[in-house]
Amino acid sequence: MDQYAQLLAGLTGSGALGEEWRGAFERAPRSAFVPGFVWIPDDDSPSGYRRITRTENPGDWWSLVNADDVVVTQVDDGGENGPGVVTSSASKPRLVASMLRHLDVADGHAVLDIGTGTGWTSALLCARLGDHRVTTVEVDPVVAAGAARRLKAAGFSPTRVVGDGLAGWPPGVPYDAVHSTAAVRRVPLTWVEQTRPGGVVVSAWGTPYANAGLLRLVVGRSGRESHGRFVGDVSFLWMRGQRPHAVTRPEGVPEHRGSSDLDPELALEDVHAAFAIGVRVPGVRYEHVWDGADPYGTYRMRLSDGAGSWASVRYGGWDAEDAVRQAGERRLWDEITAARLWWLEAGRPVVTRFGLTVTPDGTQTVWLDDPGNRVA
Repeated sequence: MDQYAQLLAGLTGSGALGEEWRGAFERAPRSAFVPGFVWIPDDDSPSGYRRITRTENPGDWWSLVNADDVVVTQVDDGGENGPGVVTSSASKPRLVASMLRHLDVADGHAVLDIGTGTGWTSALLCARLGDHRVTTVEVDPVVAAGAARRLKAAGFSPTRVVGDGLAGWPPGVPYDAVHSTAAVRRVPLTWVEQTRPGGVVVSAWGTPYANAGLLRLVVGRSGRESHGRFVGDVSFLWMRGQRPHAVTRPEGVPEHRGSSDLDPELALEDVHAAFAIGVRVPGVRYEHVWDGADPYGTYRMRLSDGAGSWASVRYGGWDAEDAVRQAGERRLWDEITAARLWWLEAGRPVVTRFGLTVTPDGTQTVWLDDPGNRVA
């Protein structure tokens, strides 16, 4: 049994890959869609990644492609000498299978696939539904061109669009399902409007603080609300049009210093805590920084909301009088502390207890257990 067959057998045996999708995975092997060069972590590289190729490093390439893991296919939007930010990838097969399962597609259904990437998911949809039932959208022209070549070589011909996936693709409406492998902070109203009532939108969803939810939204009747639950915790690359802001410190704004009531470690205790905090503290993103001369003593979390508010909390001695610094209209660390307390008092709810409502005008609210129990 070859590596890919072993991968599929493992996914099937664990229940991750159902029989309704097994044939599609067999007809569209992942290796036919991963580019000939990929990126792997490398601590000695300035960007943190180095490129390997199928020609020069065949053993490493095939091991990556046939593993149940993410394969990085682009960094820094394809630019040279960047900081090493992953901007395109082949998703983990287990997650691909999970997302496709949540679409609940049937013969004759039409699917809008947002984020063509390597083309693999588009091919899986084509193998299951037929080429004429799949429309796939990719914002990066270079990535889209590579996917087009691989899809053609593998014998698949979905409708291919180079453009902003946030706009969907009106010529193909109505869709029975929208599938997005790029994370959003707000579900585009266009996706809801282009999907038939009762259809579903399956997408990674997150906040700047925690890109962590897999949303399955059921589209309501015209003029009515759409509701859905988070069916898993995942982390995908952001839609380019909804990437969070950089963490920046405002200039010339008075700082307020003090101690912390919360160990910073607990602000990222697990994915469930982080998800809840991100929902309760809108628009806030964090980063970790330290001084090279004293990494342990200076390791700290910095936060900003992109609108002039900023905070910093030191991990070592977090309860000291100078451990927390905050500036701007919002006291971001105080908000983080209060949000974690809310999560504790709510019984430490896991991601799958949360849900999302989208109204006909595009307003988006997050709830816990029931749409009437609004959280944010």
